[in-house]
Amino acid sequence: MTKAQTFITLTYLIETAGSPEKLAAKIASDQSTGTFVPVPGETEELKNRVAARVVGLRPLPPAAHSSFPSEEAGPFNRAEADIAFPFDAIGTDLAALMTIAIGGVYSIKGFTGIRVIDMKLPEAFGRAWPGPQFGVEGSRKLTGIRGRPIIGTIIKPALGLRPHETAALVKEVIDADVDFVKDDEKLMSPAYSPLEDRVKAVMPLVLEREQKTGKKVMYAWGISATDPDDMMRNHDIVLKHGGNCAVININSIGFGAMSFLRKRSGLVLHAHRNGWDILTRHPGLGMDFKVWQQFWRLLGVDQFQINGIRVKYWEPDESFLASFKAVSAPLFSEADCPLPVVGSGQWGGQAPNTYNRTGKTVDLMYLCGGGIVSHPGGAGAGVKAVRQAWEAAVAGIPLETYAREHQELAQSIATFANGKGA
Repeated sequence: MTKAQTFITLTYLIETAGSPEKLAAKIASDQSTGTFVPVPGETEELKNRVAARVVGLRPLPPAAHSSFPSEEAGPFNRAEADIAFPFDAIGTDLAALMTIAIGGVYSIKGFTGIRVIDMKLPEAFGRAWPGPQFGVEGSRKLTGIRGRPIIGTIIKPALGLRPHETAALVKEVIDADVDFVKDDEKLMSPAYSPLEDRVKAVMPLVLEREQKTGKKVMYAWGISATDPDDMMRNHDIVLKHGGNCAVININSIGFGAMSFLRKRSGLVLHAHRNGWDILTRHPGLGMDFKVWQQFWRLLGVDQFQINGIRVKYWEPDESFLASFKAVSAPLFSEADCPLPVVGSGQWGGQAPNTYNRTGKTVDLMYLCGGGIVSHPGGAGAGVKAVRQAWEAAVAGIPLETYAREHQELAQSIATFANGKGA
């Protein structure tokens, strides 16, 4: 009796001047057996064992114009194609999965657009990879925050702060009872603020505050480095001085370095996705976040930055909401969900929309840069204003109404409501 095959299934959005059916078949053959035509020695048994196959094709309304401006005017045929890859031909190796099912697809002739929009993995991937060490529950336990979002701010390189100046700013926000502080993704170990010097200047303040209040502010340190050994040395500096979190620029370090770090890490791993826009911004190319985030969750990120409502960058609100839904949905169990981190131009003004449009959940981190540190009353007042905004959002009270009795929120509205400054 032959055992039933297990498959890894990806969904591709295809756009072509020709036949979507033929190009879907071309993807399946080219990305598994390596050729679209029979080769000497090829057998049906071989093809059944290793060849991908098209298992679904859903035509879409034709496009009036190609995703590529150089192409002639349409109409262009569009379809969603489900292609199943035999698990035995890939296994659980993520580099193999990326190479076979995604890597070479974009080089195939005949497409005026192709995008990977979904991926369904068998449970073997959940057993093969560690997933988050801390995730949502661990982040809440370490910060001591329950029943509301974890409120955080960012130390920006634009400030040009030296270690002792960074410490002064951090003291202001932790004295205002902020929950989380992070190095900006661009702040790793510059000459004016080496990582070790910064850690030595800031961590005593965090630990002193913990002794006084029982609450330990989570500080995420920028430890990313090309050499995994260098990154682990940075990790060890943070851990040695009592830190519990690190910012990881996941696209910059890659799958292998992330796997290396996760196996050895004692820190919460806060993933920054800079570089992801290269993979997704063009509507006819790349992949959806829904697909890409699965790799990093399996590798073990604990917190995942995903932009937010009314961000300062290109991403529309609907894209953020899709990202939030993706990271909040279990891959194989509740424990493999990272904490969604809402950021990019945030201040208290987006709190009501964020709360209502994410299903009225508070299981998130709300991360503000200028929305806290540029508050006219200072960074401490900025922390209070954001917390007040979330109190109003959860209670269903309009911000303007709540601001009548909360000065910090009123100042924040006056400063940021015009869309500038945060």
